[in-house]
Amino acid sequence: MAKTTGTAQLTIGEKTFDLPIYSPTLGPDVVDIGKLYAQADVFTYDPGFTSTAACESAITYIDGDKGELLYRGYPIEQLAAKSHFLEACYLLLFGELPTKAEMVDFEHRVTNHTMVHEQMHNFFRGFRRDSHPMATMVGVVGAMSAFYHDSLDINDPWQREVAAIRMIAKLPTIAAMAYKYSVGQPFVYPKNSLNYAGNFLHMCFAVPAEDYVVNPILSKAMDRIMMLHADHEQNASTSTVRLAGSSGANPFACIAAGIACLWGPAHGGANQACLEMLREIGTVDRIPEYIARAKDKDDPFRLMGFGHRVYKNFDPRATVMKESADEVLELMGIHNNPTLQVAKELERIALEDDYFISKKLYPNVDFYSGIILDAMGFPTSMFTPIFALSRTVGWISQWREMIADPTQKIGRPRQLYIGKAHRDYVPVANR
Repeated sequence: MAKTTGTAQLTIGEKTFDLPIYSPTLGPDVVDIGKLYAQADVFTYDPGFTSTAACESAITYIDGDKGELLYRGYPIEQLAAKSHFLEACYLLLFGELPTKAEMVDFEHRVTNHTMVHEQMHNFFRGFRRDSHPMATMVGVVGAMSAFYHDSLDINDPWQREVAAIRMIAKLPTIAAMAYKYSVGQPFVYPKNSLNYAGNFLHMCFAVPAEDYVVNPILSKAMDRIMMLHADHEQNASTSTVRLAGSSGANPFACIAAGIACLWGPAHGGANQACLEMLREIGTVDRIPEYIARAKDKDDPFRLMGFGHRVYKNFDPRATVMKESADEVLELMGIHNNPTLQVAKELERIALEDDYFISKKLYPNVDFYSGIILDAMGFPTSMFTPIFALSRTVGWISQWREMIADPTQKIGRPRQLYIGKAHRDYVPVANR
């Protein structure tokens, strides 16, 4: 637990209150207002909780001004260049990089949990074929609690770990099944001989009629997409998982809640919205029209895939993702694709135009990930499910940390009430 390093004084009327100050390992100091309501009978007001630290965490750190993202202290650029997704999963879950023996054991455990209960196939058949895969995933992941009763006790550390392994292992299978169901193709079972990212691609694109060989460049790109999306501190979906978990809900229900939150276009749906925007622009000659609209304060149009709420200079994930985008596009040989041409020209303008530079509207991770996934052959409806299966390890790591935190309590935000004051009921005949 963080140690008190000083106090802040808050004066309300004629009374002064001393509030403890904590200094974190990295980042700004934190003023503890936990007892403010009891002492001063006031709430704080912070829409979106943008200035509120709701928990202690040792998992992920973001410095938006520097464009820095750390998993357990390791820069994301180093992990993306030297590590792989399952090693990052181990790091996020357990706090340290694994030894060789630990890595072999962890990979074995994940690989041997990738199949789902055969009866879960019935859930998919209950959805319409045109259901969005995210709708399917919310339902199926929530239903996992009906099948895996031996990992529901949140007070048992071993059961919490088993639940974590199961979700990391099974989310790619569930996402791939949602995709296969949406396109009318048979489900493809996992293959233990493939790595994590390659197995997911195989389950999505293989068909019984012919062999499918996973291209190592595509597998590497998918692994990077997963790693770069594995965790991102206390964002909306992670906070949702923590809030659901604070009530004592089982881990599968908590992750289903996170998936539901991630579905929003302002969060996990941003890369889908970005690609749809590129397709709306259509051709390079129409870019000036849309840039003019973006600069017009009276026009509601927004350029998706540029800038970031947290990162103020650049998104460190975008640099890595751009490298993968170039490799995938070179492999697929689709340089003449109109959507890609629009993306490349927008990228060039964003990096050179004074307006974009002054507003810090640089291409972010959503801009490049959407391009990569489209080039791989995924429909836009699958972009957010891929984000969800990648973020599952972050969600479950944050959930496990919260459960083990002795100071955690059920989440209960307060409000600034602006409704009617007390009034008496009037019978319907007298209204």
